[in-house]
Amino acid sequence: MCRHLARLGPARPLGDVLLAPPHSLHRQSWAPRRQQHGTVNADGFGVGWYADGDPVPARYRRAGPIWADGFFPDLCRVVRSSAVLAAVRDATTGCAEGEPAAAPFTKGRWLFSHNGALAGWPASVAQVAGALPPQELLSLEARCDSALAWALVLHLLRAGTGPGHALAEAAAQLGTAAPGSRLNFLLTDGRTLAATACGDTLWYLLEPGSSLTVASEPHDAHPDWRPVPDAHLLTGDPGGIELTALKESHA
Repeated sequence: MCRHLARLGPARPLGDVLLAPPHSLHRQSWAPRRQQHGTVNADGFGVGWYADGDPVPARYRRAGPIWADGFFPDLCRVVRSSAVLAAVRDATTGCAEGEPAAAPFTKGRWLFSHNGALAGWPASVAQVAGALPPQELLSLEARCDSALAWALVLHLLRAGTGPGHALAEAAAQLGTAAPGSRLNFLLTDGRTLAATACGDTLWYLLEPGSSLTVASEPHDAHPDWRPVPDAHLLTGDPGGIELTALKESHA
């Protein structure tokens, strides 16, 4: 269910990150190599990026498949950024369709994506949703599992929880409420990355002091791609990464 990617490093055209690699996110929309659930990611896509000197990201999303958007290659050619998060979507059964349901979700300086599905949606997570402030539920962009996961993560961030701990706590709460859920999260503020591997594949490519890429699967044959073990949290930036085990009962 979906493929996503985030990169921090020297500014590059979006096309170098999302279109040019031999197994780019663009190609993964119809031919993913390591996707464990679903086969085609044609239910929308999105990309968020940061401009120099502006902490609030820009965002471009569409409801259709990435390969059908004739404007996207031009956008990717002319826009350069040192911080990018993008996703292609295979919608969870019972979830809303359309552009508002496509990642990345955003608020303030944050970009967020969810690769996975909440088992038993929506009944299984009704208690988790009910514990959120009503105004936060009313502000959901779409009636879908990923938007609810983002609302929970954002609630934790607003309460002062750090990005890595916010993802881990959200995975714990949702995993307890809906066992068997796939909870691969990706979060950035343009300077650091946090991600969970929980039920689906996640890889990272660290070029120390230069760049950090975290993705559902490698997009090229670089020998330094490494898998993130399942039930682990990754936090880091181009200077280095840290892997931390999530609570076993929520994996």
